[in-house]
Amino acid sequence: MNERLDAEPILIAGVGNIFLSDDGFGSAVANLLLSGDVPDGVRVVDYGIRGVHLAFDLSESVRTLILVDTVPDAGGPGSIVVQEVDPSAYGSATFDAHSMDPNTVLTSVAALGDSMPRTLVIGCQPACLDDGIGLSPVVEAAISVAAQKALELATSELDSMKGIR
Repeated sequence: MNERLDAEPILIAGVGNIFLSDDGFGSAVANLLLSGDVPDGVRVVDYGIRGVHLAFDLSESVRTLILVDTVPDAGGPGSIVVQEVDPSAYGSATFDAHSMDPNTVLTSVAALGDSMPRTLVIGCQPACLDDGIGLSPVVEAAISVAAQKALELATSELDSMKGIR
């Protein structure tokens, strides 16, 4: 399992299924970030399909979640979009560890007795979600763009938190 083990206020979470072609985008971005320097105060984890772990990790003093995943419409395959999730969109739900896609994870946090941190999504529109390991060339090219965007967002969040401390 690739992750920085120290608890940090900002969590960059790569999610997706590497066995479904471009759905492995979030994991690829997380692994690129893990191979480089990450600012103090930022934890990067490749959750893959382990959504239940993400749900539990969100209860560990995470102030900001930066979720990296595929999204259905970002302007064309390989396009990157950044969106803030409205916390009111996620109410209470029954915790179901067998259905832990990102939407279910975010909804289940309340069932665990926690509130959602500020959540930003860096999404990439896939070109292919067929069975198979490996990203399409257009999504592969978007990995470094998304990783840079994640670091920019994390740095901005850290800067804004300095005023809180």
